[in-house]
Amino acid sequence: MRLLLERVQLSSDCTIGSLQVDGDFECWTLEDVVREVKGQPVASWKIPGQTAIPYGTYQIDITMSARFKRLLPILLNVPGFDGIRMHPGNVPANTDGCLLPGLDRHTGSVGRSQLAFDALFAKLRAAKSLGQKIFIEIV
Repeated sequence: MRLLLERVQLSSDCTIGSLQVDGDFECWTLEDVVREVKGQPVASWKIPGQTAIPYGTYQIDITMSARFKRLLPILLNVPGFDGIRMHPGNVPANTDGCLLPGLDRHTGSVGRSQLAFDALFAKLRAAKSLGQKIFIEIV
């Protein structure tokens, strides 16, 4: 399964993206601010808990989250970041570097995040149960 996250609104307080699953629009996403400086080490531009992950392609697994005490998707091998998950949330204060899905796109937030997450998570779990590898490309 391939997810494509196109960052479409980069602002000084958050990043809104369009998420596709296998070529079909799935939902909007909310992330922290993109601060990446190409060619510079992550440590030189990252502000912990306030920075979107680097552009790139990452494998996704589903594991138990110690913080949320439930199974959640996790992005693997993100340079300079640990514990980057996909979970419900609507505003930048909810992200802490993670990807938050939403059915509605607003200027600085997403709406109906729980509904968007539930639909996306069902697809991810189904793919994993079939033994499919799951990847997300962030552009």
